Amino acid sequence: MKKTINFLFFLLLSSPLFAQLPIYADVTKPIDARVEDALSQMTLEEKVAVCHAQSKFSTSGVPRLGIPEIWMSDGPHGVREEIEWNSWDPAGWSNDRSTAFPALTCLAASFNPAMAELYGVAVGEEARFRKKDILLGPGVNIYRTPLNGRNFEYLGEDPFLSATMVVPYIKGVQSNGVAACVKHFALNNQEDHRDNINVEVSDRALFEIYLPAFKAAVTKGGAWSIMGSYNQLRGQHCCHNDFLLNQVLKKDWGFDGVVVSDWGGAHIPMQAAMNGLDIEMGSYTNGKVSGSKFTYDDYNLAQPFLDALKKGQVPMSVLDDKVRRILRLNMRTNMSANRPFGRYGCDSHSAAARKIGSEGIVLLKNVGNLLPIVPGSAKKIAVIGENATRNLMQGGGSSELKVKYVVSPLEGLTNVYGKEAVTYSQGYSSGSPNYDRETNTKLNADSLIAAAVESAKTADVVIYVGGLNKNHFQDCEGADRKSFDMPFGQDKLINALLAVNKKLVVVLMSGNAVAMPWVDQVPALVQGWYLGSETGNALADVLSGAVNPSGKLPFSFPKKLADNAAASFGMISYPGDGVNQKYLEDILVGYRWFDTKKIVPQFAFGHGLSYTTFVYGKPASDQKTYDKDASIKVTLTLKNSGLRDGAEVVQLYASQVKPSVMRPVKELKAFQKVFLKAGETKNVDLTVAAKDLAFYDEVSKGWKLEAGKYVLSTAASSADVKGSITIEIN
Repeated sequence: MKKTINFLFFLLLSSPLFAQLPIYADVTKPIDARVEDALSQMTLEEKVAVCHAQSKFSTSGVPRLGIPEIWMSDGPHGVREEIEWNSWDPAGWSNDRSTAFPALTCLAASFNPAMAELYGVAVGEEARFRKKDILLGPGVNIYRTPLNGRNFEYLGEDPFLSATMVVPYIKGVQSNGVAACVKHFALNNQEDHRDNINVEVSDRALFEIYLPAFKAAVTKGGAWSIMGSYNQLRGQHCCHNDFLLNQVLKKDWGFDGVVVSDWGGAHIPMQAAMNGLDIEMGSYTNGKVSGSKFTYDDYNLAQPFLDALKKGQVPMSVLDDKVRRILRLNMRTNMSANRPFGRYGCDSHSAAARKIGSEGIVLLKNVGNLLPIVPGSAKKIAVIGENATRNLMQGGGSSELKVKYVVSPLEGLTNVYGKEAVTYSQGYSSGSPNYDRETNTKLNADSLIAAAVESAKTADVVIYVGGLNKNHFQDCEGADRKSFDMPFGQDKLINALLAVNKKLVVVLMSGNAVAMPWVDQVPALVQGWYLGSETGNALADVLSGAVNPSGKLPFSFPKKLADNAAASFGMISYPGDGVNQKYLEDILVGYRWFDTKKIVPQFAFGHGLSYTTFVYGKPASDQKTYDKDASIKVTLTLKNSGLRDGAEVVQLYASQVKPSVMRPVKELKAFQKVFLKAGETKNVDLTVAAKDLAFYDEVSKGWKLEAGKYVLSTAASSADVKGSITIEIN
C-alpha cells in the first residue's frame, strides 16, 4: 500500500500540472517558503478568520486557497466523542468510540520514558484516524495540592519527572502528523476559582518548579501547540499574558508553534491581539455553556481584532505572526505529504494501554507478602467496592471518553481466578457520574456495608476496589475536592471489613492522594490510578503476579492535609480569597517540602514496592571535580536478589552543601528504570549535567551555578536513600 502511494506521489510530482501549483501547495518546498507564499495570497479578512473558532472544536480554513480547517479534540487519555457544531451535546455518532489509555498520573508512575513514547504514538494514531489536527494534551501542571480535581490529568509534583516524561509523549503524538497541545500554560494548579484567580508566585518558583516541563515540551519535544490557562499571572490572564507568551515562550524558548486559548480563556480584545494568543477558542461559553447570543464573529480575535487592524491600533505584523504560526501548523499536519493514516481501537492500542497500566500501578504496602494472589491459592475471593464495576472513563469533564470497551476490575479478576472463586459486593454507592453538580444515590449505605461484610467473612482474601471517581468534587474538572478524606463512607466500610477479615487488599482507583486512617491495619495497599479500557486486565496482571509491580509514586501522599505545603499556609495560599492567591511555599513543593521541613509523609515521592528485592551497590562518580559545562556520571550496581524477575527505578537526587540561598534538602536530577531477571546484576549509569545543579537567581534574573560541594544520592524513593557521594564544582 505504501509503495503504491509513493508511486502515485511520484507521478504527481512528474506531472506538468504540478509545476503550476502555488508554492504553498508544493510539498517539496521548505515549510517556511510555503507559509510565506500562502500568507501573501490571503486577504485581511481571511487572515483574521483563521485566528478564531468557527465551531466548538474547529477553526476556519481558506477554501479559496485550499487551506484546510483545523480540527481539535480532547484529550490526553484518548480521543473524545464527537459533539455538535455549536453545543456541548454529543453528536450521536456510532463510530467515535475510542481506546481509553491510563490517566497521565499512571504514566508518570511508570517512570519509564519508553511508556510515554508508546502512549503518545498510540493516542496520536487514534487522533489521526479521527481526522484531528490538534490533540488537546498532555497536561503538565504541577501537583501542588491533593485537592486539585484535575491532578489525574497531569504528570506529578516533580518538574524533572514531568519534563522527562512529556518529551517522548509529544514526539509520539506528532509522529502521526497530529499536533500535541501542551497544557495549561501556566500555573493552573487548581480548579476552584480557575477562571479568574490571580497567582502571585516568585520568579524562582516559576522557573524552577512550574515551567520546566513546558520548556522541555518546546525545546526538546518540539511541541507544535501550547494551550494557555484560565488563571491570571501578575494581573493578566495567561491566555494573553505578555510575559508568559511573548517573552518566555516565544522569545526566550523560541517556540514557533501556535498558542491556543483554553475554552473561554480570552477576555480582553487588545490583550488577545497583542499578548501572544494565536487561536481563540470557546469564548463567551466559558467552556461549557451550550449557546449564547454571541457569534464566532464576536470573539476577541474576530471582528474586534479586524476593526483594530483597520484602525491601525494593532500592527499588521502582529496578525501576520499569528497567521504564519497557524499556516505552519497546517503544513505540519493536514497539509503534510508524509502524514500516516492512523489506527483506531485496534489490538495494539489495547496492548499498549494494558502495558502502560501495569507498569504504572504502585504497590504501596505488602505486609506478610499477601500479594501476589497466585491463581489457585485462594478458593474464595471477595471483591468489594463500587469501583470494581464502575466505568471510570465517565465523568471528569473534558477527559470523559466514549470507549469502545472497558474491562472492569471485577471482570479482569474473574477472568484470572474463575467465576467459582470470585464473589462481588458493591459496598458503597456514589451516584451517577456528573461533571458540574453532585448526584446522590438512593441505595442504603448501611445495607451495602452489611452485605459486603457477609461476603468478606468467609473469604480467603478480600480485594477492596475503591478510592475516588470522576464525579463533581472528586477527580473532576471544574471544581476541587471538598475533603482529603475518601468519600461515600469508604473509611467506615474498610474498618468493617477489617473487623471480620484481616486478609484485606485495598486497591485505590484515583488520581489523587487520600487520607488513610486505616493504613496501619491494612496488610496490602495498591495505588491503581485510572487505567482506561484495560483496567481489569492490568490490575489482575499485578495482583496475580503475572506482572511484577514496578510503579513509583509521582507525588507525595501526606498523612493529613495540613502536612501539604500549599494547605499549611491557609486560605490565601490555597485556594486563595477568590481574587488572589500566594504560593507561599515557594519552591518547596511536594517532597521538597517534606524533606526540608522534616515532615514524614504517608508515602514518599518515588515510593513503590516489588514482589522481589533489590540490592543497591555503592555509587561512584567518574571524577571528583567538574567544571560548569561538564556532565557528571554516577555508576552503581543493582542486583535483583529475589526469586522473581522485576524492575526497579533507580533515582538520583542532588543537594548543595553550602548554598548561598535556601535550597531543598534534595532534588531529583536523574532516574532509570532497570529490568532484571531473578538473581541478575547490572551496572547502572546515571548522568546529570553540572548546569542542572543551578538555581534560578532572582537578582540576576538567570540560572546560577555556584562553586562548591554537592551531594549526589542514589535512592529507591525520596525517603529511601541507598548511597551518596560528594563531588565538587569548580
